Amino acid sequence: MKRKLACWLLAFAGCGVWSGNGLLAAEGVQGEVVICRGMEAHTSDKIPEVGSMAPAFTAVGADMSEVSLSKFRGKRVVLNIFPSLDTPTCAASVRHFNADAAGLDNTVVLCLSMDLPFAQSRFCTVEGLENVVPLSLFRSEDFAKGYGLQLADGPLRGLMARAVIVVDENGKIVYRQLVHNISDEPDYEQAIAVLK
Repeated sequence: MKRKLACWLLAFAGCGVWSGNGLLAAEGVQGEVVICRGMEAHTSDKIPEVGSMAPAFTAVGADMSEVSLSKFRGKRVVLNIFPSLDTPTCAASVRHFNADAAGLDNTVVLCLSMDLPFAQSRFCTVEGLENVVPLSLFRSEDFAKGYGLQLADGPLRGLMARAVIVVDENGKIVYRQLVHNISDEPDYEQAIAVLK
């Protein structure tokens, strides 16, 4: 019995890393390398290329309703993706994009993390942030698969890496940045420059 179990575990281990949300990294898939708390970590896949269509996804809003990327078609969309609002860098990125978004025409900023919708809503209310849309990815398997940003290993395994993706009015990716060191803030100026 022990031998069968050991063989089964070895076979399963070759298929990828499993999380509560599903398979993080399939065999042979080469994710991106990032630094997480001083350690090398890997994303589940490659971040989508500039010029490609932004993969469809559905996330959860503050009222527990499902919100799809397609809801914002016709607008320019900034996807501010990060591990958790409970870290100083993530909180700073939401505040920064909130300030930037106030001056941008036909643009919406979606702040995407695995935080529960209640925590996201509370954070934005306490901080007085009204120019960003917080969306939870806690049950968004299509985002994890489409964007390849879920951490497949390391101390924050299962959370999202830090990235910014800008999508134009037609749903095409016009800018992307995967922040190499998750403790660093994204390049706000570069992201906003493509919107001016």
